[in-house]
Amino acid sequence: MCAVPTEQPSSSRDRWWFDGVTGYQWLVLFVAWLGWVFDAMDATIYAIVLHPALHDLLHTSGGPPTAERIGWYGGIIFSIFLIGWAIGGIAFGIAADRFGRTKVLMATIIIYAGFTGAAALSEEWWQLAAYRFLTALGIGGEWAAGAAIVAETWPEEKRAKAAGILQSAWAVGFFLAAGCNLAFKDAYGWRGLFLIGILPAFLALLVRWWVKEPDRWTHAHAQRVIPLSAIFEGDLKRATLAGSTLAFVAVFGLWGSTNWAPTLVHELPEFRGAEPATLTKAVSYAIMALNAGAIFGYLSFGPLADRFGRRPVFAFMCVGSLVMLPTTYLLPSHYAGVLMLLPVLGFFNNGIFSGFPIYLPELYPTRLRATGAGFCFNAGRILASASPFLTGWLVTALGTFGRAASTVALVYLVGLGVLWFAPETKGQPLRD
Repeated sequence: MCAVPTEQPSSSRDRWWFDGVTGYQWLVLFVAWLGWVFDAMDATIYAIVLHPALHDLLHTSGGPPTAERIGWYGGIIFSIFLIGWAIGGIAFGIAADRFGRTKVLMATIIIYAGFTGAAALSEEWWQLAAYRFLTALGIGGEWAAGAAIVAETWPEEKRAKAAGILQSAWAVGFFLAAGCNLAFKDAYGWRGLFLIGILPAFLALLVRWWVKEPDRWTHAHAQRVIPLSAIFEGDLKRATLAGSTLAFVAVFGLWGSTNWAPTLVHELPEFRGAEPATLTKAVSYAIMALNAGAIFGYLSFGPLADRFGRRPVFAFMCVGSLVMLPTTYLLPSHYAGVLMLLPVLGFFNNGIFSGFPIYLPELYPTRLRATGAGFCFNAGRILASASPFLTGWLVTALGTFGRAASTVALVYLVGLGVLWFAPETKGQPLRD
């Protein structure tokens, strides 16, 4: 195994945690962060326009677009999206280890941006599902490449905080999607929002011009290619199983409950029969409230993980999500109450995702880093893809989205269980 140059530790006299970080390291973080901002924006657009888009598209599929039919077909499209995300994350994670982080980063940005825009052409619900599947291939792959390139470029002792900043891009992307909804949906409709999703394709040019392959990957790439099965060998097997299960829990909870928040707003008594413009504003503000809390969750995970360890903070986020989901979805009967609770839910339910770009790259050596992290973060999505479908079925069985989402929250008990077996990586350098 070849030696790889490592960054020198920061001086004990540094006043701020980011002292000693180079301009290029900040540039890499910014480009990856911006990629995730648009990643999140394109992923969120569908959740925001689910009701109006399916209301239009189901007219052509026979039968009225009732809440039950929108919930059913909306769940199917969510599930198809998650399957595409899983396939893209695993396939492009392997590609990032074999062909390079920056090449895959460029390709995946172009894929998710192009097919988000193409969704505006949908005339049937199944066409929208197909475009969302193709969009998800790029979204899943972009995560694996971005997490690896930041982990391998930043200094060891500052990596967790950098990963927290990187994950905060998701909340910013949600804000951006909500802002676009406020600014453009009334004028251009749900198709216009999908067209806006093409814009991130220009970010690929920045990746091409500004970002080079990390030295760690360049050294490791000179050695033989390791097959995917290697992440299940030796001590990596335990890491892979624990990481995959944790990611499954987080994804299942998010897509099976929290991402239905726009639909929860539609169900509030004060908005039944409301004008479309009124609903647009209410949904947008709800998304913003949720992600205001999510930003604090994303930025808090890194410092907390450095102090208490990765496993305790994952447990903290699981317990908070388990409590806050039924609290948010069942207790408030008015919009004001929902707006007060959504930030707290976002802190836990979204904040847990900041742990994955910190924790998963630490589990694997350089030649398997994107493969292993991409597999763990995305393999569970194949199972988690059933969560939106399950939520749609639970809505029919239980009568409301609130009861359905609260039932889905029980998945966080699985996360608490698997943490007993997960390896702790606090204070350990990246494996070469």
